[in-house]
Amino acid sequence: GLRPPAGDGERASRGASPAGAPNPGRLSEEQSKTVEAIEIDCYNSLAACLLQAELVNYERVKEYCLKVLKKEGENFKALYRSGVAFYHLGDYDKALYYLKEARTRQPTDTNVIRYIQLTEMKLSRCSQREKEAM
Repeated sequence: GLRPPAGDGERASRGASPAGAPNPGRLSEEQSKTVEAIEIDCYNSLAACLLQAELVNYERVKEYCLKVLKKEGENFKALYRSGVAFYHLGDYDKALYYLKEARTRQPTDTNVIRYIQLTEMKLSRCSQREKEAM
């Protein structure tokens, strides 16, 4: 934003503000919560859009979902999409973790159940290969 030249209006404006007026550079608690809610919606929407792409950038999906989960760890969509991203990135342990977390929020969601089954199949194949390699 524009600022008056130093010395000109700073003292006057400082003296003119009523006692206890909020700092103009800071957001109120309500504004901060609104900004956070908008950020969560935006990152969730970005992740959803990325998943619709022909060539999905699962790394970006993961990044956006983890940003949502940092602010709102219970967010079902972000948990589910994180699981999907980790699955497609080949990190089946993390995929299973996020998918199971999503299932605790919405136990009957068929997409979550399907991805959990796919992930468990991949994990059992991986452990099978490890046993054969020994």
